[in-house]
Amino acid sequence: MSNMPCTVIVGAFWGDEGKGKITSYLALKDKLDFCVRTGSVNAAHTVWIGGKCYALHAVPAAFVNEKCRLMVAPGSNVEVAKLLEEITLTKVQDRIFVDPQASIIESKHSLQDRTSAHLKGIGTTGRGVGPAIEERVRRTAKLAKDISELKPYLADTVTEINEGLDSGKKVLLEGTQGFMLSLYHGTYPYVTGRDTGAAAICSEAGVGPTRVDDVLIVYKAFITRVGAGPMPGELTKAEAIRRGWFETAAGTGRDRRSAPFNFELAKKNARINGATQAAVTKLDCMFANCQGITVFDDLPNEGKQFIGKIEKQTGIPVTLIGTGPEANDVIDRRP
Repeated sequence: MSNMPCTVIVGAFWGDEGKGKITSYLALKDKLDFCVRTGSVNAAHTVWIGGKCYALHAVPAAFVNEKCRLMVAPGSNVEVAKLLEEITLTKVQDRIFVDPQASIIESKHSLQDRTSAHLKGIGTTGRGVGPAIEERVRRTAKLAKDISELKPYLADTVTEINEGLDSGKKVLLEGTQGFMLSLYHGTYPYVTGRDTGAAAICSEAGVGPTRVDDVLIVYKAFITRVGAGPMPGELTKAEAIRRGWFETAAGTGRDRRSAPFNFELAKKNARINGATQAAVTKLDCMFANCQGITVFDDLPNEGKQFIGKIEKQTGIPVTLIGTGPEANDVIDRRP
């Protein structure tokens, strides 16, 4: 992010790329002033700090910086109980704000998500996000301003963020899920109920595209996917375990399907999102001898070559490299 005031974080593939890790690192390293979370509770962002793990569905991953103001965007869909639970867990009561225009996921939406015939086999999380979005499109949704429990947290987040940008504050727009789950650009119909690209993240947050200085696309050193739908190069579960790539979803506990890094897809998605730089996480899972390294020159040759190939194929610099689970297990190559 260097000294640029506004950056968008976007996931490159089918989610699980490590956006929470990168957000938490930037929150601490760059001393973020604002972090805006978009999307909804069907995406958990994992943050490891001080040996403790947080899987956050609602609170922005930048909570690790105690001076960062945390915003839930007007384009978000809020599950009230989950948000309140995470506010207590992260102790951010005095610095988290929900836009009055954010829409609400009700209990009926979760039931619809789990029982609707047209969703069978899609592999949704069952959290009610799709049905809540449907209701919003029909103009019958409840909004945050209608919920009494949220009144202490209501604020015009859009005005505050834009005024912050006017005064040179550092703002991060924390996109959720991955670009291949986009309603428009993903593997339809095996997608989520919204667009997940950088432009949509700006729209949900209420920040115009000309106000963004960097689009940071997050790759993982291998690809994972939860739920149904195509996945090029998919490995068997046994092979994923053998390679050390088998994972379960932080949000639902479901098995993640695995595949090797797809350079062609990485290039295409960087272009569509207008990415200016990239982060690569879990290099230590690809090459065990990369664990905990924080200086690029200390990487083994195979690690350097892998990063170099990503840069050559995508045409953008890899500026942040994750080498372990903790927020600060990062090689930072930014100027």
